Amino acid sequence: MGGFVVIFLAIYLTSARGLSESQAGLVLGLYGAGAAAGTMIGGMAADRFGRRPTLLVAHLGASVLMVNLAFARDLVVITIGAAALGLFAEAARPAFSAMLVDVVEPKDRLRAFTLNYWAINLGFASSAILAGFAAQANYMLLFLVDAATILVTATVIFLRVPESRPAVRVIQAGALAPRTSGMLSLLRDHVFLVYVTLNLLVALVFMQHLSTLPIAMTADGLSPATYGVVIALNGVLIVVGQLFVPRLLRGRDHSRVMAAASVVVGVGFGLTAIAHTAPLYALTVLIWTLGEMLNAPSNSALMAELSPVELRGRYQGVSSLSWAGASAIAPIAGGYVQEHAGHAALWLATAVICVVAAVGHLLARPSRIRRIAAVAAAEAPVKEPAVR
Repeated sequence: MGGFVVIFLAIYLTSARGLSESQAGLVLGLYGAGAAAGTMIGGMAADRFGRRPTLLVAHLGASVLMVNLAFARDLVVITIGAAALGLFAEAARPAFSAMLVDVVEPKDRLRAFTLNYWAINLGFASSAILAGFAAQANYMLLFLVDAATILVTATVIFLRVPESRPAVRVIQAGALAPRTSGMLSLLRDHVFLVYVTLNLLVALVFMQHLSTLPIAMTADGLSPATYGVVIALNGVLIVVGQLFVPRLLRGRDHSRVMAAASVVVGVGFGLTAIAHTAPLYALTVLIWTLGEMLNAPSNSALMAELSPVELRGRYQGVSSLSWAGASAIAPIAGGYVQEHAGHAALWLATAVICVVAAVGHLLARPSRIRRIAAVAAAEAPVKEPAVR
């Protein structure tokens, strides 16, 4: 709920700091580059040094850098500060996800990831509203309140959150036993790399709602306020409906669910090709949000099942990297297609991409089943930490 800065960073840089649109874009791009590096570094640190110290360093660093960015005036200082902030802020993500997998039994992970996804969206929706009021009062409040909430989180971790990294590793005969360690083992994991590639394809489509969708709505004569109302449906539907998703997905194969979700997302974005009024745009958002609600918890649960216990942090980091990469690629690729081929071609292309991803999930299902069984066999003798 205190995540104010990223939401209003572009407005702050152009309004309060007087940067041009291109300069603001550079700062945001470097923040994204830092975030991509942070997911990788955070994942490796979580495996090597533990989840708890990684979370503490990431949160404390982000809090300090948040305050530093609030007082930065020079463009060079702002860009370096934004990149560093992105690195520390996102370094916590794979450590947190790995900790969630550590402490939750496999049978409950789908429900746990669903609740976490619901909480994130509820917090994001709340922060967007609260940040608007804070920005009207004083832009400095955006940074100071954000830094304070990060510091509170670090304090809670320090006082109440124990280390969760499994301390004992025993490989049974016939179980999964990587020939190499660290990133080399991950890069040789073809089952996981196919999963990341398919995840990237769907993420490239999802990210169009932040870049090319508002441009398309503006071209149809709709105001920015209308776009805001239409896109708000996404958060409202997730907050209201996500709590009911675990019961719907219980016992279902994750690969099949993700294939179905990809098709629903493709239908939603594809129908944008014929949308020219606010109600039709709202209908498309409703459809692809349903696909997002199906995809997110199954995606996270499958990610947990594919990750060897000793490399959970690294695997979470690379999985997060697919979304970070999509956030950088999607507006560039989508904008190019939109400008040179037209709106309809763009949205039909997103539908095709989602169908390709759906087919990929179904074709990958047998190898994933074998891989999940191997990971489960290797994980069986691991003594998981007690949860206090």
